[in-house]
Amino acid sequence: MKTVAVELPNRTAAEIKRYVDAGWFASEAEAVRAAVLEFVRRNRVDLLDRFMREDIAWALRQKRRAA
Repeated sequence: MKTVAVELPNRTAAEIKRYVDAGWFASEAEAVRAAVLEFVRRNRVDLLDRFMREDIAWALRQKRRAA
């Protein structure tokens, strides 16, 4: 597993600490990991779609240049 250091706004860090203190997460690292995983899960399809569209647009530009 890769370690990544992040800086969070104080208010966000305090909110994460409250979740840990309330027992929702075992640690702040676990809470941040859960948030990142959820972000990736929700945005994976949109990101793949965007990357495919960019690739197709690039290929069409190359085709036009070659013509």
